[in-house]
Amino acid sequence: MTPELLIGSITLFVLSIFLGFELITKVPATLHTPLMSGANAISGISIVGALLGANVAYDGGNTDLSGILAFIAVVLAMINVVGGFAVTNRMLNMIAGKKNRGA
Repeated sequence: MTPELLIGSITLFVLSIFLGFELITKVPATLHTPLMSGANAISGISIVGALLGANVAYDGGNTDLSGILAFIAVVLAMINVVGGFAVTNRMLNMIAGKKNRGA
């Protein structure tokens, strides 16, 4: 990796962190649940990408670093999706509980 490419990649990463933070802080509280559902859908897409990467890495019995990283990517993406759906479900139950109590 050339130094120019590395600096460009780090710059893009840092800018995306700032942009993501600014976007999330500007979202009203009533839209956090739909935002979480959308994020879960995007994480589902990353699972498909991680599975495709694992397929390419393990094709032909290749189990080097790329295969290990692909497996870790699948596991972490699954944890992210399951945790996201659990949090979204909990948020929806809290909203439904308030409606059932007469609020």
